[in-house]
Amino acid sequence: MNFHLVSIFPHFFESPFTCGLMSKAVETGLVKLDCVDVRQFAGGVHKSVDDRPFGGGPGMLLKLDPMIKALDSIESRGRVLMLSPRGKPLTQALSRELADQEDLTVICGRYEGIDERLLDLYPIELVSVGDFVLNGGEAAAVCLVESVARLLPGFMGHEESGDEESFSAGLLEYPHFTRPEDFDGLAVPEVLRSGDHGKIAEWRRDQSLTATLRDRPDLLPEARLTVEDVDFLRTLPRTRLGRNLYIALCHYPVTNKFGEKVAVSVTNLDLHDMARVARSYGLGGFYATTPIEDQKALAEKLLGHWREGAGSRANPDRAEAFSKVKVFDDIESAVLDIEAQTGQCPRLAATSARLDRRKQAQPALTFGEVRSWLANTPVLLIFGTGHGLAEEVLSKTDGIVRPLRYLDDYNHLSVRSAVAIIVDRLVADEY
Repeated sequence: MNFHLVSIFPHFFESPFTCGLMSKAVETGLVKLDCVDVRQFAGGVHKSVDDRPFGGGPGMLLKLDPMIKALDSIESRGRVLMLSPRGKPLTQALSRELADQEDLTVICGRYEGIDERLLDLYPIELVSVGDFVLNGGEAAAVCLVESVARLLPGFMGHEESGDEESFSAGLLEYPHFTRPEDFDGLAVPEVLRSGDHGKIAEWRRDQSLTATLRDRPDLLPEARLTVEDVDFLRTLPRTRLGRNLYIALCHYPVTNKFGEKVAVSVTNLDLHDMARVARSYGLGGFYATTPIEDQKALAEKLLGHWREGAGSRANPDRAEAFSKVKVFDDIESAVLDIEAQTGQCPRLAATSARLDRRKQAQPALTFGEVRSWLANTPVLLIFGTGHGLAEEVLSKTDGIVRPLRYLDDYNHLSVRSAVAIIVDRLVADEY
């Protein structure tokens, strides 16, 4: 396979590719490295390859002309990649896809980047090795080349090695052990010394699942899991962010369509559906808040029917869901209840179907921000009925979560639907 590495620092690659299996692959001709020095195509005495950006700003840009000449000097470019934070992530799947190519051209940027028009002139695919910034694309190119080259037939001693590595099946790899069998009391797992290949395979699969759930649960949604895999995962302890999440449905003060402060009635459907979400996702609790006595009495009557009355006998699952529900006068009472349960004052996050356009409003909270709070502190997520929470509620919170469907012009979900979607985005199946 031919890698054409386009860079202003081609000597960067002299060391990384001269050791280990890559060195052997180069020696045998399995991998051919063609380092294209962009400076050789620059004009002038100083062979300058960079210039100042139009519009001002810090840093310099790689100029278009030497880059074009450098690319045109490559007889067979194959797919052309450029390392960039804007690119699609370099994954094992992409590496496998690239390993089928005969030629691959990899462009390494420097400084503030490359004149954008290069992307208009060539079919360049942007690839990123992670959400961080490097001095240039060369270090990232080394990662890309190695991840692709090692998948070539003949690169590794055992072809099956590439099938049992992390990410190959959407999971992290199982742990490995070698001699001695015992090191200062740390013994190699007995099953690996048993000679029973069936049990060894089963142990390795279980260890792979365990490591993925513990260290990279974000991989599980895309992993292909058998029923046996899921049954095993269910037996494992895991971080349950949901236990720190409480939800509240505020019936007063909320606004009507004229922006006036009003109270809204408690509804049977809201209580049912939000209670079921709270139980399904293992939340800390669900508060329905209203200061109106007959509305509180209605809510308590409904709860009593399903928790202790005929409803509990007809549908025990619903009774379990309603055990999560409490009815209070206001949000402050819910906060005190959470504080009494956990010993911590919860952080408050409001929700809204609209962007916060108040003067000097802070940017909306992301789901990642709220999820990070859940790791260490209880969070009360407040939902409003009517046309949304009143200003006096919003002003007491730590922020407003970014609206669902914030890029579209129609966003009129029922509060029950919004609760289910927002809770799922925060907690997901793996937490």
